[in-house]
Amino acid sequence: MASVKLTQAFIDKHLKCINNKPTEFTDAQLRNGLYVKVTPASPGIGTYYLRYKNNSGKTAHQKIARTTEITLAEARHRAMQLKSEIASGVDLQEQAKQKTVPTLGEFFTQHYAPYAKPRKRSWKKDESMFRLRLSNEFGDVPLSDISRREVQRFHTRLLEVDGLSPATCDHHVKLLQRLCSLAVQWEIMDRNPLSRIPLFKADNQVENYLSEDELRRLLDVLHTDKNKMTCNVMLFLLSTGARLNEALKATWANIDVTNRVWKIPATNSKSKKVRSVPLNQAALDVIASLDTQDNAYLFVNPKTGKRLVSIHTGWQTLRKKAGLPHLRIHDLRHTFASMLVNNGRTLYEVQQILGHSVPIVTQRYSHLSSKTLLSASDAAAEAIARAR
Repeated sequence: MASVKLTQAFIDKHLKCINNKPTEFTDAQLRNGLYVKVTPASPGIGTYYLRYKNNSGKTAHQKIARTTEITLAEARHRAMQLKSEIASGVDLQEQAKQKTVPTLGEFFTQHYAPYAKPRKRSWKKDESMFRLRLSNEFGDVPLSDISRREVQRFHTRLLEVDGLSPATCDHHVKLLQRLCSLAVQWEIMDRNPLSRIPLFKADNQVENYLSEDELRRLLDVLHTDKNKMTCNVMLFLLSTGARLNEALKATWANIDVTNRVWKIPATNSKSKKVRSVPLNQAALDVIASLDTQDNAYLFVNPKTGKRLVSIHTGWQTLRKKAGLPHLRIHDLRHTFASMLVNNGRTLYEVQQILGHSVPIVTQRYSHLSSKTLLSASDAAAEAIARAR
């Protein structure tokens, strides 16, 4: 806090943070509670506030306007009006809450949706959670009135009554917390009432790795079934460790057979970064077998001639035919990683090929390297034996 002589000239030319920290400038001459707050994010621009005692005798702060919106004289006039209202018993905080805090439904549709759609790839999941459950439960409640207790009850009911998985239940609470956090960031609310609500945090990392016999059965089906295009997609995933969406959006322009590299654009990558996937011989064999060079995409729907967008129905048939009804498409990525680790490749190499943004994601495969580590340890035993 800094005490200065507030003038319009000071407001126009000298609003700067002290030591690059949020700074409050109070009027040294007029002790009327009016002050200007400046933050590092908006140098040269401040916000007028009135500091006063509320009905409980506690210090409170009432936002008036930005310095770019009204003059100092207008801010002083408004401050005097507010002080008169306070003296007559008006609760400014409750009044402001009723006027400005939108309901969850209003905030989601009017504020969050326009913000999230161009920024968040999983926006449709948020929209689905809101439409199917959150809207019915809290849609008409002002954000500031959503209580922790009601959210915790809702959280438990999703698990015990609706039968959702612990992770899905947690996603609903996380979305509510995110909405409140943005409301605070955008100065719609003063605090997040839903911060630090305990989550279930269940370990839902299911990993299925194909044994040699299971891999043989799957390959027999993928090389003989009449659904050639879906089979090629599965073989490509198994040979590259790629995600399904990355493979279905792969274009011939991104395939460099000479240098054996597949370039995945940032728009198709989960990490939102361009990455390069090395093409081994198995992957090159799949590419060589395709007859879609006259199309932009590698994998094309033979009926429509357009990019293949879904293979789930065909995959159901293929995995049942191989006697692997439990096998998920993403398990092919896990199997690819396990083959790398069990053949002595480092977790760093696995991370780079799979495109994990942080090493901790790749650590889930660390237990698979026990066979390789034992072999390395045996080398020390052999050295000891030779020394004797």
